[in-house]
Amino acid sequence: MEAFGEPNDPSQNVAEESVDKEIETNELIVLDPDATEVDFNHGRIAKIENLECLTQVEGLYLRWNLIKKIENIGMLSTLRELELYDNQITEIENLGSLVNLELLDLSFNRIKTIQGLDTLVNLKKLFLVSNRIEKIENLSKLKELQMLELGDNRIRVIENLDELTNLESLFLGKNKITQLNNLQSLSKLKLLSIQSNRIVTIANIDKLVNLEELYLSHNGIQVIENLENNTKLQTLDLAGNRIKLIQGLDTLGNLEEFWFNDNLVEDWNQLDGLRGATTLLTVYFERNPIQKDVNYRRKIKMALPSLTQIDAALCR
Repeated sequence: MEAFGEPNDPSQNVAEESVDKEIETNELIVLDPDATEVDFNHGRIAKIENLECLTQVEGLYLRWNLIKKIENIGMLSTLRELELYDNQITEIENLGSLVNLELLDLSFNRIKTIQGLDTLVNLKKLFLVSNRIEKIENLSKLKELQMLELGDNRIRVIENLDELTNLESLFLGKNKITQLNNLQSLSKLKLLSIQSNRIVTIANIDKLVNLEELYLSHNGIQVIENLENNTKLQTLDLAGNRIKLIQGLDTLGNLEEFWFNDNLVEDWNQLDGLRGATTLLTVYFERNPIQKDVNYRRKIKMALPSLTQIDAALCR
């Protein structure tokens, strides 16, 4: 049975004709109607079609293809995972009947607008990395969502997440966000990543009392503040900012990893700001002014005896 249609226009030279013949041969695939997982990754497929026989399929994987349009999958009502990572898709469409879908990956496409997801009420993981999205919107129906990945887009404002009260992981790295706001309703959030944005102030995360991992590297932060309520934090990443003083960490008794490389710490007394973190295992301080000290590693270990790793090297 032919699984998919012709990928592209015929080649115009011998070498390309040879490649086309190989592609055609690879497309002539007999599908097993009882298959629960179907993998067409790296298939040079341009069109989704002829999948009607897959009455039991739960996972359909179409990564690294040439697909421009989501189509001809509405009959796959048993589908739980759909991966269309790295294609040429411009619009989220024709997913309305996939009500059992739990994972949807549309990363590395050309999508500008979040839409067409309202009926996917069982969705738990949504990946939209590296698209052209400018606004967080049309997600309010996805109340079971646990992971949302929107990294490497064009988003400027954190908004329209109030209904996602089951969200546990939120990734917003490599956008154009200037403020931490509109997060207060996400009380179940365990991981928040907003690396490589334009944030200058740590604020408005006091209601995120279950937060275990916070990634704020490569922003414009100058002061560590407003973390008093985030007592469950185990990983705090503030690398690549403009911070001179290590402060505001007294309540973080569960901290295990502190990433602070590429900041402006020049006074060894600043390490006193971490003495309350008795469970601390890993710190990164490289490319701070204190690294110029010939006794750099020894001084860190003396100040923080619980450490098992300093920068990329294990402690001896």
